[in-house]
Amino acid sequence: MIRGADLLRIEDLSISFAMLGGRVDAVKKASLRVLPGKVTALVGESGSGKSVISQSVMRILPRIATASGRILFNDPLTGRQTDILALSQDGPDIRAIRGRRIGKIFQEPMTSLSPLHTVGDQVSEVLTIHEDMSRAERYERTIEMLRLVGFAKPERAFRMYPFELSGGMRQRAMIALALICRPALLIADEPTTALDVTIQAQILRLLRDLQHELNMAMLLITHDLGVVANVADEVVVIYHGEIMEAGPVEDIFRRPAHPYLRGLMAAVPHFDMKPGERLKALREVPVNASHLLGTVGSRDRTGPEIVLSVRDVTKSFQIRKAGFFRRPDEAPLRAVDSVSFDIRRGECLGLVGESGCGKTTVSKMLMRAVTPDSGSIVFNDRKGPIDVLKAEGGELQKLRAKIQMVFQDPVSSLSPRMTVQNILAEPLEIHGRGTPKSRQETVVALMEAIGLNSRYLNRYPHSFSGGQRQRIGIARALALGPELLICDEPVSSLDVSVQAQILNLLKDLQKDLGLTYLFISHNLAVVDYMADRIAVMCAGRIVELAPREILMRAPVHPYTRSLLAAVPFPDLDRPLDFSASQAANASDMRNWAPQFRRDEAGEGLTPIDLGAGHLVLARRNADVRELRP
Repeated sequence: MIRGADLLRIEDLSISFAMLGGRVDAVKKASLRVLPGKVTALVGESGSGKSVISQSVMRILPRIATASGRILFNDPLTGRQTDILALSQDGPDIRAIRGRRIGKIFQEPMTSLSPLHTVGDQVSEVLTIHEDMSRAERYERTIEMLRLVGFAKPERAFRMYPFELSGGMRQRAMIALALICRPALLIADEPTTALDVTIQAQILRLLRDLQHELNMAMLLITHDLGVVANVADEVVVIYHGEIMEAGPVEDIFRRPAHPYLRGLMAAVPHFDMKPGERLKALREVPVNASHLLGTVGSRDRTGPEIVLSVRDVTKSFQIRKAGFFRRPDEAPLRAVDSVSFDIRRGECLGLVGESGCGKTTVSKMLMRAVTPDSGSIVFNDRKGPIDVLKAEGGELQKLRAKIQMVFQDPVSSLSPRMTVQNILAEPLEIHGRGTPKSRQETVVALMEAIGLNSRYLNRYPHSFSGGQRQRIGIARALALGPELLICDEPVSSLDVSVQAQILNLLKDLQKDLGLTYLFISHNLAVVDYMADRIAVMCAGRIVELAPREILMRAPVHPYTRSLLAAVPFPDLDRPLDFSASQAANASDMRNWAPQFRRDEAGEGLTPIDLGAGHLVLARRNADVRELRP
């Protein structure tokens, strides 16, 4: 390989951080390359050093970091080779490269974009810094770039603030900001981590098209092997700061050599798993739920078959579009529209759909955090039915002990000012369970049940990894011995290896404690692994509900089919069909077959029973035979 042929070449890069407890080596003699016009994927778990490497390329490492080695950037515009590590961190030489010749998409666009400035101002600011252009020219270039990244109305998007955009649109704004100067190299740090599969497919297609159009190289940082298989030309696998394996994507996927890479691939849930097959986590977590049986858990599955019955629940929100002065004729936004479903005792019901479809609003109504406009929610306790919407006082407190929730983000859902001991004991204290001694025994049993050592009880949440924090969140939800656990995107921000640990833990706890789950996610492979039945939600309505094996193998509704078509497989023989238009318009009812949308006369839709527990939302007069695939 001729050195000059590499756009970016990293040689023997070592990065360490000066900490109170001593020096921490984050990257150890890492070497990799990025070829012009190609995509190099840097794959590894959280904490493996991926983002630190990207920060060193941009020269934005924190001051406590020390870096050695070489980062050689061959700028095709000037023909010069520059050792980025040899440049001053704030000097004019690196500022001429950073943002102009090397762009970066950060992992979380909401925290990376300023909430005080419009999208247009932030994108055009890059031109103000790096290009000698008039204000009108900057405006035209910004509008062109916003149109290029997929804003249907770029002039309107120019004046909008980041909080007015959805997650996918914010990510598009971040891409526009990174590409406005048409850099030779784009560093994309987990660009699709928390996005829905349909939005992810759009972003991946966008990045691929822009890369070809601008003849741009990309360093893609990700832990999603499905994304890597569909986008990358070369793959570099990193573990604890060391490069384990590197090579063309064909060799990496078809002939993985290193045990770590093979372990990563085995930890990914996929649609071809056999019934009862477990995910192979890189590091198995010892689960001992038997300790909970005498304190907070019970394998007793007696009682009504239906634990929770939801009927025709509707919720609307009034929105403001013109500042604080709302037009009186403005219609409210219907977030949940006549949703009905049952959750059976001991089962896991999966609820899937894109962001904004109403999944989380449904979960909040079940927990009485949001009150629906109409409909009924009945919880069938072993002692009798409870009307969730009418429960008050002591009855409501008892109900909340029986329905608990595992939240999406363990960082924001755990108090940073409380130790793990206090976090796990708090629900027991609030509900007056036991004595101080028995509460301590329960807390220790909870720690053992989730695979954490009880000596960690006096630690604070910030001293744990993301997967450990999520396990603490699960333990807190189990503290009161609930009958129903609502899991709202519990693994969406976790690496595949940690995700495998959490999913296996939830399965083990369900089996040992007789738990019932409502599992909310946008990751269809995860839902396929966890759920017994799956409900698909779109625009506030459940459009299809069926047993897992039926819905995943023979989906009927066009929206369900679009969701499944947008899932990237970690398999080179099953590439994502980027040319399919369904991914970009999955929830647009105008693209659905006539029997799945209201007719001109305004005839409504109703759940049609296709047999074997398979329901699909369609016209009342639709022929069942026409609905089958």
